[in-house]
Amino acid sequence: MRTLSYWSRDLRSPAVTDARSKRLLPILDAPRAHGGRSSMTCRYRCGDACFHPVPNRSDNEYFADMVTEAVADRLSRRGVLRIGVAGTVAAGLSAGLTLPAAAAEKSGTAATEVAKGSSLGFAPVPPNTLDSIVVPNGYDHDVLIRWGQPILPGAPAFDPHRQAPAAQAMQFGYNNDFVGVLPLERDDRALLVVNHEYTNEELMFPGWKGHEAATDKQKQIAILAHGISVVMIERAGRTGRWKVVPPAKARKYNRRIHGRTTFAFTGAAAGSKLLRTSADRTGKKAQGTFNNCAGGITPWGTMLSGEENFNQYFVGGDGAPEADKAALLRYGIPTDTRYPDASRRWETVDERFDLTAEPHEANRFGWIVEVDPFDPDSTPRKHTALGRFKHEGANVRLSDDGRAVAYMGDDERFDYLYKFVSSRRMRAGSGAAVRRHNLGLLEDGTLYAAKLSFTSADEIDGSGKLPSDGAFDGKGEWIPLVKGDRSLVPGMTVDEVLVHTRFAGDKVGATKMDRPEDVEPNLRTGKVYAALTNNTDRGMPGKKEGATEVAPRNENKHGQILELTEQGNDAAATRFTWSLPIVCGDPADESTYFAGYDKTKVSPISCPDNVAFDPAGNLWISTDGNALEANDGLFAVPLKGEERGHVKQFLTVPVGAETCGPWIADDARTVFVAVQHPGEVDDASFEEPASTWPDGSYARPAVVNVWRNDGGRVGS
Repeated sequence: MRTLSYWSRDLRSPAVTDARSKRLLPILDAPRAHGGRSSMTCRYRCGDACFHPVPNRSDNEYFADMVTEAVADRLSRRGVLRIGVAGTVAAGLSAGLTLPAAAAEKSGTAATEVAKGSSLGFAPVPPNTLDSIVVPNGYDHDVLIRWGQPILPGAPAFDPHRQAPAAQAMQFGYNNDFVGVLPLERDDRALLVVNHEYTNEELMFPGWKGHEAATDKQKQIAILAHGISVVMIERAGRTGRWKVVPPAKARKYNRRIHGRTTFAFTGAAAGSKLLRTSADRTGKKAQGTFNNCAGGITPWGTMLSGEENFNQYFVGGDGAPEADKAALLRYGIPTDTRYPDASRRWETVDERFDLTAEPHEANRFGWIVEVDPFDPDSTPRKHTALGRFKHEGANVRLSDDGRAVAYMGDDERFDYLYKFVSSRRMRAGSGAAVRRHNLGLLEDGTLYAAKLSFTSADEIDGSGKLPSDGAFDGKGEWIPLVKGDRSLVPGMTVDEVLVHTRFAGDKVGATKMDRPEDVEPNLRTGKVYAALTNNTDRGMPGKKEGATEVAPRNENKHGQILELTEQGNDAAATRFTWSLPIVCGDPADESTYFAGYDKTKVSPISCPDNVAFDPAGNLWISTDGNALEANDGLFAVPLKGEERGHVKQFLTVPVGAETCGPWIADDARTVFVAVQHPGEVDDASFEEPASTWPDGSYARPAVVNVWRNDGGRVGS
């Protein structure tokens, strides 16, 4: 691990002091086939989704066709009950180093001075291309846990040259994404819960020759490297640093959930014919979880995990029954070839991945998974009531009357925002009966899709120019799809709505978005924020879906942040107002917007992925696929007062990595972040890595914790 330090006076962007600040970053002048991602990222993360036709080919109305409406006065705010650990951000190292000229050239218009009166009291980290983690001066960090580290008793020490399926099933998984921390009764101990989204076989296995030549052993290891880890951690001394408790002492809680773990289906679609296979003729059990992306911690102390790009694990779509092919296509599974691009060929070790043999197996993925970290013997569940799509994650807030409301995004170009409102109220207390009740809250309720309208639709021309009223904003409503066991979508049964939720969204005219990823309510205000990552297909020649007020730029490379205010600030409301406080990119680009804040003082930001909040209510944003030719990072921005819109970069991750899972401890002394796929660069391999973070030999995904040297609150 390499610790870097910098002083803002050495790294102050020339953009603040000379004319070079007005020069746009190279990416804005030279379009790239993969945006900010490498070809390797596109293949392993989502199966080259952007190189296939957009799955949403529906003709439901989209923004440009909607009737312009006048926006009512902003709704009044009311207090919102939020129970549990507060989530937010980050990770990194510490401080002094002058950026190389090549890195500085790509840094855009980064500001490095701490704004007077800012609620975020750190000097922003400039963009860079360093193979290290960089955080502001006055902070330190450490790697908490790495891929392959033993977490169950009896697990062997990790050796990349002696990997085995049985070992991986007891070791920390690959490509950590969501991170959550749940305190235990002792203040100095907690449970770390982590998603493992996907695998990079080129970077995992020495001598890798490609999926066609992969051994059965390698495929089995990859299957077991997916999933979720639960790990006990403890404070290290009096600092904000944490460390892993040895597995022998943590056997009460530590757990690996992976591609072979048994899951139970819950909700109205459990037992549906659409979920039945030859291995499970009841349609009530599933084996494994894959592509677990973001997630959330519920007010009752469980983890929610979203199954996202599950389509890439299946072959044989061409041999599936004709009646199933339309649904397969709508979920991104080709039906004109046996082996889609980027196929992992897992059907050679498990026939369920062959849709010719098991056409319904794909229907058993794409759900929100709930795990009880406090009970390692419990069966994790897949909740059909929350719908099936490419779930980024789910985050829960309680309604005014105590019902659980889960916000969700379908991470695909031109797909939708959703929310679920439970039929029952959460109960307070800690008894067994109370816990059983709360564990069932997500099994029954109403599922909605979002439909937006605009105030200035006629002024949107694809350039990103701000409308004459000074805001990208409008109204919206939540369209009900299912209530309990009753379908509210004409022509679709309950099973069809819940298993083929994308079709239901098409039918009710939900609004097509720019890859809605993490959607999370702010625990301080009740407002909801969604990361709309990007959509380079929007406004392309020959495409129907042009720019709209919620997606104001054609060929959107950099994404935007959506702010949503529920009517009466009640999470269960069916109407809302919305706005775009941030339109991302290089601040020197006229198409960007930062809530009206002075753009010469704003850090460049591209491709927002996850969002979180600190106890003060500031928004933290992690990025994925930075299209500004700099490493991904973690950013913070105030949402109120004179500093609203003042985006500041808190951290950068190593070469080829993505910033994931931002989470802040409940005492705000520690920030946790997952560093996913370091070295995921074209032509990289285990033998010739593009990154050697964190240990200096080969790349290993890892979770990092960050703290202030003086023991203060992170970000303050």
